[in-house]
Amino acid sequence: MAHNQRRKTAQEPWLSPAQLQAWRAFMRVQMRMNYEMNRQLQSDNDLSLADYHVLNALTSAPDGRLQVSDLAALIGWERSRASHQLRRLCERGLAERIPSEDDGRATDAILTRAGREAIDAAAPGHVALVRRLFFDPLPDELLAPFTAALEHIHIHMNFNSSLPPAPW
Repeated sequence: MAHNQRRKTAQEPWLSPAQLQAWRAFMRVQMRMNYEMNRQLQSDNDLSLADYHVLNALTSAPDGRLQVSDLAALIGWERSRASHQLRRLCERGLAERIPSEDDGRATDAILTRAGREAIDAAAPGHVALVRRLFFDPLPDELLAPFTAALEHIHIHMNFNSSLPPAPW
């Protein structure tokens, strides 16, 4: 961030009352959803929410394979956090780490058959929880504008924050 951008940001006023209300509502929902999803995944499938994030990203990747740096960017984590989580998944046989075919200096994360089975088993309960807690109370007419707002914010963050942009 340029020096004059930092100064401008520091001089801006606090959030407006409407912005503060929206921000607090978002934080309450986000923190509670993370808690509930983590609790449900651990209880039903012996997976943490962090496990699920990594496994889910790998299921979406071509051949279930991503460079660790791309995996981290895709799920919005620092590379070191993704690497530590991947190590734990490897210890449980849910993923593997191998040298990248594209870049000999990089490491790829690969979804194993056991990892695929674990996320396939966890997905129905996870989806049911998300539907019940998040989508059921959301009126149909608010879904499209809510989605558009979140996508707009995500695109901005993808190119204007400290993490590298997601690979796709």
